[in-house]
Amino acid sequence: MSLTASRADGVPGGRGTPPPRTPAQRRRALGLDRGAWFLLLPALIPILVLSVGPLLYGVGLAFTDSQAGRTDPTRFVGLDNFLDLRFDSLFWDSFGIGLTWAFSVTAVQLALALGLALLLDQNLELRWLARTLALVPWAMPEVVVGIMWRLVYPADAGVLNKTLAQLGLIHGTSGNVDWLADLSYALPAVVVVGVWAGMPQTTVVLLAGLQSVPHELREAAQLDGAGLWRRFTADTWPALGPVVLSITALNFIWNFNSFGLVYVLTQGGPGGRTRLPSLFAYEEAFTYGQFGYAAAMGLVMVAVIAVLLTLFLRTRLTEDPA
Repeated sequence: MSLTASRADGVPGGRGTPPPRTPAQRRRALGLDRGAWFLLLPALIPILVLSVGPLLYGVGLAFTDSQAGRTDPTRFVGLDNFLDLRFDSLFWDSFGIGLTWAFSVTAVQLALALGLALLLDQNLELRWLARTLALVPWAMPEVVVGIMWRLVYPADAGVLNKTLAQLGLIHGTSGNVDWLADLSYALPAVVVVGVWAGMPQTTVVLLAGLQSVPHELREAAQLDGAGLWRRFTADTWPALGPVVLSITALNFIWNFNSFGLVYVLTQGGPGGRTRLPSLFAYEEAFTYGQFGYAAAMGLVMVAVIAVLLTLFLRTRLTEDPA
């Protein structure tokens, strides 16, 4: 490259930089930018009103002594709610239950959904029907799912106990278990419902990821004599990595913030064994009227989950830079 050409690349109008815009071009570009923002307003306004606005209000509420039924003006109390929350053992117990619930449901959902997605990805007869039936739990509202499973778990007339009795696993009514009222079984029983209700969406995402894996990779591995497990670990699983990472993070957030399903099933009982932190904050706000304190709980929940997800994503992305 000549000295003249290298200098031309660094000056306005040279080959390395675009020519400066004329005033007319700048006005047209500015008009296009304004037009783009105008087109985005119908989508931005609901987000600002229904999501960003309540979020900011909740953050501000966490630093006040807002209570239901009080006549005095709400006062700014700074970090008092967070200092009180630090010694609230009931809240931290519920937080531990929430983490146990979220980790358990997310892990079991991923394992079962991956197996189901691999099955539905095969060229089987009536595959369309199987895929449709797999979506049924996803199409049902949480309240309906909770009511339906409440008919499965009762001690006397529950479907589960009757099935176990027919299989000879329990004998007589003395062996019946009230699954949702038993201190030992309540949380595992609720986890089963959470897995059943949330597995379809994970299956759909993983199935879409499987169908994006190039068939050439599978065919080449099969021609090389690789078995099913080898083909899965060498080709399928690495290709699914970004999909698994995304759906796992989203499922963890959804499961930790779960409210309606557990509320319908147990309302946090028995003895607080299924009281997730969202249920605890709900009771604090709408049963005891401590709005500021409940908002502080919500803010702590968001902060802790954000930290956990950041560590999780950083670890996974470090292990798989691609």
